[in-house]
Amino acid sequence: MPKPDYYKILGVPRTATEAEIKKAYRKLARIHHPDLNKGDKSSELKFQEINEANEVLSNKENRAKYDQYGSDWAQAEAFEKAQASAQSNRRSGFRENFQTEDYSDIFDSFFGRTNSGSRSQNTPIKGRDFNAELKLDLTDVYITHKRTLTIGGNSIRITIPAGVTNGQIIKIKGQGGKSPNNGPSGDLFITFIINNNTKYNLEGNNLSLEVDIGLYTALLGGDIFLETLAGKVKMKVLPETQNKTKVKLSGKGFPKYKKEGQFGDLYITYNVILPTKLTNKEKELFIELQNIRKLKPKT
Repeated sequence: MPKPDYYKILGVPRTATEAEIKKAYRKLARIHHPDLNKGDKSSELKFQEINEANEVLSNKENRAKYDQYGSDWAQAEAFEKAQASAQSNRRSGFRENFQTEDYSDIFDSFFGRTNSGSRSQNTPIKGRDFNAELKLDLTDVYITHKRTLTIGGNSIRITIPAGVTNGQIIKIKGQGGKSPNNGPSGDLFITFIINNNTKYNLEGNNLSLEVDIGLYTALLGGDIFLETLAGKVKMKVLPETQNKTKVKLSGKGFPKYKKEGQFGDLYITYNVILPTKLTNKEKELFIELQNIRKLKPKT
């Protein structure tokens, strides 16, 4: 069976940029997606090929290995370690007679080839790693929950811990591609794309928000109600609160990743809103207050 050429599958040159690879993948995935081609086995196989190609070429490290080793890229790390070890042994005098041909022997042993160039069925080969993106809202990852993903045609139920952040990558062992000869399965790497669908700003595990309060509440104090990610809370505004005063609500921020029950803080900044369209009576009262302040003796 001919070995797949991932560049040809995506229809891009070997010099393609990451953006060009992503664009080509998305275009082909829309055309061959199983939901749009129900019952079409050829489209289903093509979709799997496209995903496999994207999983390798969209990862810088995997792409570099593929460019050097071709379809045997998944075993490149093992070969490179063995090669480095052999070179080290040679420098230390462990094997005076180590020859260049020995590199080929090591390569063959790791990639499962016999001297004739055929693949040995006795050498376990790890399956390919899969890479996927999962797009979630910030409110989705406020609590730990389970979600079912479809990867490579298989449904996988995973637990998503509270506090996952945008761009974070987690590995799920053994949920990648199957080994061609009963070796270990590859791993699944999930990159989280988190959309902040709230009114809060997120910095680390802390949330922040600007809240408007009226002049009279700022001067005299009072209670306000605020909707947090954990539910509604009542806040007491102190008398004579100044504009841009910042207060902290401890433990009302974003959950800390894999630290059950631990949260960041919520910071509230008050914006004091001045009244507009004053009536004549209100203006008179403010003038009276102004005069009272002027008459107040300085201490």
